[in-house]
Amino acid sequence: MLVTGLNTRSFRNLADGELAFGAGLTVVHGANGAGKTNLLESLFFGLTGRSCRTRREREMIAFGDSLARSEVELKPDSDAIEPGEPFTMRASISTSEGRHRRVDGRELGAEDDRRRPALSVFMPDRLALVKGPPGPRRAHLDRLTAALWPARKELRSSYNRALAQRNALLGRTQAGAGASGLDAWDRALAEAAAPLALARAEAAAALREPFADAARTLGLEGDAELSYRPQTEALDVAEIAAELGRRRAGDTERGYTVWGPHRDEVVLAHRGRTLRRYGSQGQQRLGLLALLFAERQALRAARRAMPLMLLDDVMSELDPERRCRLAELLGQGGQALITTTESDQVPGAERHRRLLMSAGSIQLGGAEA
Repeated sequence: MLVTGLNTRSFRNLADGELAFGAGLTVVHGANGAGKTNLLESLFFGLTGRSCRTRREREMIAFGDSLARSEVELKPDSDAIEPGEPFTMRASISTSEGRHRRVDGRELGAEDDRRRPALSVFMPDRLALVKGPPGPRRAHLDRLTAALWPARKELRSSYNRALAQRNALLGRTQAGAGASGLDAWDRALAEAAAPLALARAEAAAALREPFADAARTLGLEGDAELSYRPQTEALDVAEIAAELGRRRAGDTERGYTVWGPHRDEVVLAHRGRTLRRYGSQGQQRLGLLALLFAERQALRAARRAMPLMLLDDVMSELDPERRCRLAELLGQGGQALITTTESDQVPGAERHRRLLMSAGSIQLGGAEA
C-alpha cells in the first residue's frame, strides 16, 4: 500500500489541511522548528494510533485544543503483490476520551492493521534501539516477524500471557501459597516459548546478510553482524519445560521468571564488538540505518509489501560520501519521506518531490524533474 494523502487537525504545530504524497522519495525541508518531525509523527500516528516520539500522547494535541486527528489515505501500489482497494485510516486523541481509530469511517477491525504498510522510522531518539537495553530490540524483531509471517503475529502476546500467569503464581507461592499448578504453567510457558524463539531465529537469519550488505554500502567499514542470542537455545518444548522446572526454586524466591525469551538479546556488532557498548554515535546511526534497510530487503525477499520509511534529520551527521550511499539505497524502491534543513543535503533531491515547510505549513508544492 502507498500513502497518498494526509489530513491533520490540531496536531502539534501543523496547520490543519490536506497534503498529497506520491510514490518513491519525498524530501521535506525547512528550518529547525518548522514542523518536519511533526509531519512524520502525524503519519505514524494516523497509521498506528501511536506516537513514534513520546508515551505522553496528549502532547500531540495543539496547545489550546482538546483533540488531535490524523487521517491517512492509502491505495495499492501499482507493483503490489497482493490486490486491494483504497482505504483511509484515521486516529484521534482527545483530552477527555483518549484514543480512537477508524478505517473508512468504521471502527478498526482486527485485520485492518495488516492492510497498512509496515513502518521503518529513523529519528535521533530511535538510536536507543541500538544503544539501549535489549527489550526494544526484541519487540522490534517481533514486529518484523509479524510482518514477514502474519500467521505468527500472536506469538509474542501468547508468550506474554503465559509468562504473566506463571509470574502471578510464583508471586503467590513466594507469599506462602502452595506451588500447585506450576507444572502446568511451566509446560504452557514452554509451549509458547518454543515457537517464539524459533520465529525470532528465522527473522534474524533473514536479516543477517542484508544487514551486513547495507552496513557496507553505508560506509560502516569492516564486518557488521546482526545476531540473535536466545536464552532458550533448545527449541524443544519438553527441554524448555524441564529447564523452567530446574530454575523454579530461584524463580519462587524472586517471585518472577528469570529465564526465557523475555530475556533474549538481539546484537548489532561491528568488527566483533557490539555497537551498543563500543560503537561511536556515528557508527550507531549507521547501524540503525542498516537495520532499517535490511528489514526492507527481507520484506521484499519474502514478497511482502515494502515498508514506508520515515527518516528524520538523517543526513545532518553524514559526510557527503555516506549521503550519496544513503540516497543510492533509497533509490532502490519503496516509499520514503526524508526531512532535512536544506534539500541539497539529499543527493539528487531535484529529481524527487520536495515539500518546503515553514511554521507548520507547506509553503511550496512538490517539484518533479
